[in-house]
Amino acid sequence: MAEHILDILKDRGFIAQMTFEDELYEQLKEPTTFYIGFDPTADSLHIGHYIPIMAMAHMQKAGHKPIALMGGGTAMIGDPSGKTDMRKMMTTETIDSNVAHIKQQMSRFLDFSEGKAIIANNADWLRHLNFIEFMRDIGAMFSVNKMLTADCYKARMATDNGLSFLEFTYMLMQSYDFLELFHRYGCRLQMGGNDQWSNMLGGADLVRRKDNEKAFACTFQLLLTHDGRKMGKTEAGALWLDANKTTPYQFYQYWRNVDDKDVEKCLALLTFLPMDEVRRLGALEGSEINEAKKVLAYEVTKLVHGEEEARKAADAALALFAGGGNGADVPSFTVTAEQLAEDARVTTLLVKSGLCKSQSDARNQVKAGAVSLGDEKVTDFGAAVTAEMIGDGLMLKKGKKGFCRLILG
Repeated sequence: MAEHILDILKDRGFIAQMTFEDELYEQLKEPTTFYIGFDPTADSLHIGHYIPIMAMAHMQKAGHKPIALMGGGTAMIGDPSGKTDMRKMMTTETIDSNVAHIKQQMSRFLDFSEGKAIIANNADWLRHLNFIEFMRDIGAMFSVNKMLTADCYKARMATDNGLSFLEFTYMLMQSYDFLELFHRYGCRLQMGGNDQWSNMLGGADLVRRKDNEKAFACTFQLLLTHDGRKMGKTEAGALWLDANKTTPYQFYQYWRNVDDKDVEKCLALLTFLPMDEVRRLGALEGSEINEAKKVLAYEVTKLVHGEEEARKAADAALALFAGGGNGADVPSFTVTAEQLAEDARVTTLLVKSGLCKSQSDARNQVKAGAVSLGDEKVTDFGAAVTAEMIGDGLMLKKGKKGFCRLILG
């Protein structure tokens, strides 16, 4: 008998909370339509979205039908969860463009053939709502007293700027999504990050109260390090799933360098490796744990960017750390003659290439002896690069993990 999908997700470390656990176990013994929402606040998904995407893939493999709900409507309001200030308002054109990009990314992880998965957009029903009808029909089902106990609202009310009424309606909108998806597709389960628990409870409760039907919520653990910090933050910002925002090599290197204590958790959550293999790799100690990190980096990069890009990233990392240093697959930065004439300082190139966050950061790295051009250590803040030095390619290095091949453009 096949293992129950909730047991699989629990064993791999996904599950944080769920409603009506016994009922949900029974429900998922038969094919069930479920959804996860993605607000299109950027034109790419980032690593914070990866846990829900992997959970969707596991659910689909177990015979359930995913709905990837694009928040083309809710993005016009902005989710206050985890935010200390109101989100910047986006135009419908920007939102719709972001939705199109994210739809394309989703197809890498889910099988959308023959109706096996659905992409929906809540703009289709939220942007045309009649306010009075909505408040009479849906708003009447929500208690303000109960809503104010939600963590996402309490945190915002404690800030100087407080909570706008616009954001206060976000829970109603997200809850209405669940009701609408139940009516359209028979959806009975919402899944998502644990920071969405309050919003998801509102949706499941709305379906149960409004239509007297079974509806469930299930949340996943957020991707945190062993000491509770959010994973996926790099010097350049978020770890994006788009190769134009985070190169496959940079993506690979992030996972290659995770803390030893986080390797087993990451293998379980971010790959499809069998759990026996995950535990074997996670139990390695000393220098051997580096082999587990290589497996982790390769497997995650393969899933996000494809096998060829994963192999290139692994080969480039091997070339660099074996002393080759000029592997063609190392991230490159094109320097024009105009840029060299304007400012050819190494500190400026460190910033422009993304190896450093700012000029002060670049100077600190030089001062610490962490910067080199080719095999020469840079010790002068004013050191500059010439076209002759770059030639067919010049390796700019920051520390043990930061590499960029300068090329002339």
